[in-house]
Amino acid sequence: MSARDNDVLVQVEDVCKYFPIKHGIIFQTEIGRVHAVDGVSLEVRRGETLGIVGESGCGKSTLARCIAGLHKVTSGRILFEGTDITKLSAAGMKAFRRDVQMVFQDPYGSLNPRRRVGSIIGDPFAIHGIADGKDRKNRVQELMEQVGLNPEHYNRFPAEFSGGQRQRIGVARALALKPKLIVCDEPVSALDVSIQAQVINLLDDLQRELGLTYVFIAHDLSVVRHVSDRVGVMYLGKIAEHADSETLYERPRHPYTNALLSAASVADPDEAERRDRIVLIGDVPSPVNPPSGCRFHPRCPKAQPLCVETIPVLEIRPSDESGHLTACHFPVGQGESLAHAHAAISQESTEPQLEVPE
Repeated sequence: MSARDNDVLVQVEDVCKYFPIKHGIIFQTEIGRVHAVDGVSLEVRRGETLGIVGESGCGKSTLARCIAGLHKVTSGRILFEGTDITKLSAAGMKAFRRDVQMVFQDPYGSLNPRRRVGSIIGDPFAIHGIADGKDRKNRVQELMEQVGLNPEHYNRFPAEFSGGQRQRIGVARALALKPKLIVCDEPVSALDVSIQAQVINLLDDLQRELGLTYVFIAHDLSVVRHVSDRVGVMYLGKIAEHADSETLYERPRHPYTNALLSAASVADPDEAERRDRIVLIGDVPSPVNPPSGCRFHPRCPKAQPLCVETIPVLEIRPSDESGHLTACHFPVGQGESLAHAHAAISQESTEPQLEVPE
């Protein structure tokens, strides 16, 4: 998938999303906040796929829902075609929903089991008053055929479809209003490997045919590499590294990205045997009370006093290719391996060791 041009469709500017933690039943008092997304800035260009990866709880799904307008941001701006969606009225938000749709992670939980598939896919037409009666039915059947479903199954319930077919129903619903942007929140993580490939290929074909733009959230680094033009790596609510897919996978600069890639599965057993597996020390810090300075410093083998005191800026380093952004005071050099540094720290540390999840 490649971007047709460099036009920016979505601009995320210093977005924060905090969830309050409250105590009490009748009189509730805020006692803390979960820093789910904390000062994220990025852009999504027309016709491209922007992949966002990171461990569970890093804030990638929350960021995706903010972009889709499903969460109100705590601060910052999200510009869609130059319009700040955080300030839209109810009518403006309804119009915005025609241009931005979402495909959810769980194909079993995202479809109402009591409603027929035709009604589920046809909801966008009904809500926006675009089509009704026979016209709506024809449009829904066209969408079903477009995503590889039998149009004759219009009156079936979701329980009569497999997981992969249910996700196709979700894709058809997202396509109904001909959106410009589709946010895919881990759309294949609940599917078998063979079905994952089918859904990814479907999304790829639809992007080429319809000129769609995707924000693609995933845990599987190999999937993200396959579908994405550019990739953003999130850690504890912040972007740690952001670059085009080939550059990030071949020359990672942030120690966290390096650790993630070392844990990714590879098809070649010889390559897997040669790879230095990086083991991170300790647990992921709580987003309720994130560390000072660089949020990765408690687990980083290159951490120094500066990392504890100062938040690193996401910027292009002098030795990096154009557009390769890294938020690290001491980024990984080309050809540098962190495995030995991690091993040295592991021998000295009494904390439990946790491998980066694959």
